[in-house]
Amino acid sequence: MKIHTPLLFLILATASVFGQQPSAATKTPVPATRADILRLFRAMNTDQQVREVMQQVLAQSRALSREAIKQRHPDVTEAELDRMDKDSEEIARTFPVAELIQDMVPVYQKHLNKADVTTMIAFYSSPTGKKLLREMPAISAEGIQAVYPRLQKSIDETLRRAQEKVEVQNPAAPAPKTPDDKK
Repeated sequence: MKIHTPLLFLILATASVFGQQPSAATKTPVPATRADILRLFRAMNTDQQVREVMQQVLAQSRALSREAIKQRHPDVTEAELDRMDKDSEEIARTFPVAELIQDMVPVYQKHLNKADVTTMIAFYSSPTGKKLLREMPAISAEGIQAVYPRLQKSIDETLRRAQEKVEVQNPAAPAPKTPDDKK
């Protein structure tokens, strides 16, 4: 019997090792495939979302940028502003959305696993997910409009500090025009 005891112990030890299954928390998640991510992008209507956000951001930034440029450079002409608008429209028109989406696939694969993507597809296919997708361009545009004054103030302050440094180094340097110069 003594000979069988080590054999029995070895069998029980081996069985216990093979019988242990990793818990759900320790399992390696199944990675999302390229096809999974592309299905997610279709569910999210990503190409249309990008185009709509770009159009709304362009419209908002055009108005805000025109005002900021006029304040900084009062001598700017309407023709120069129109040229700037046309350049912006050309950038938006030729923006490579399809290529951008393809470039983002590996990024999404790095951060999301198959279960994540499946859950997200279910959400974006739901009425609430579809509503979020419909509203996102307006949310983004209004968000930009909401933060622009704070952002502009920060940019103006940064430019003012930079100008002060230039003036310390070169007292003859002309100061840039700021919105406060009109007052």
